[in-house]
Amino acid sequence: MSTGQLDARARAYAALGDPSRLAIVDLLARTDLSSGELGARLDLPTNLMAHHLQVLELAGLITRRRSEGDGRRSYVRLTRACHDLIGQPPAPRPHRLAFVCSQNSARSQLAEAYWRTVSDVPAVSGGTHPASGVHPQAVATGRRHGLDLSMARPKLACEVLAGDELVVAVCDRAYEELGTSPLHWSVPDPAGAEDTDAFEHAYDDLTDRITRLAASFSVPA
Repeated sequence: MSTGQLDARARAYAALGDPSRLAIVDLLARTDLSSGELGARLDLPTNLMAHHLQVLELAGLITRRRSEGDGRRSYVRLTRACHDLIGQPPAPRPHRLAFVCSQNSARSQLAEAYWRTVSDVPAVSGGTHPASGVHPQAVATGRRHGLDLSMARPKLACEVLAGDELVVAVCDRAYEELGTSPLHWSVPDPAGAEDTDAFEHAYDDLTDRITRLAASFSVPA
């Protein structure tokens, strides 16, 4: 291991040595949250939360991005380096999963299709404001990775949610509209860029998160 890698690990371990920062990382293990949500859950004032997040960011353990819905918010997520360092905590195995985004035309459709390749837990997807059809680029992206979305159709989220599933909001707008407490993955909307790279980046983000989530379901519900 190089000196640079050792220095990076040392900074990460030093950052995690504070109980509040370790608690922040624990809260972000499966979901992305705003600094306000983190502060409310940990009962930390705004200025102290800002300090802790800055330390974690400088250590390469978190990143932040502006919400595509409520632009006043920024969501915090763990970096891959942080996940590699702390691992994935075990979680109860749900009866069913539901992936939700605003239009159910790209991110949630890709998530549902990929989930079926890594887990036998049933999964559905829906949108808070369904589009008229699945985005052609999403279909093409799925095809490149062996997923068939040719027969997929957008559905209204409230019509596919039964109330006993683990809900994963894969976009900011859906998360902010649902009014419950789903897991939140702040995945940028690839349809806004309308290019192959954006859809590939969204696919990579989703599949990385899904693989970790599926591996965490080691405890029966």
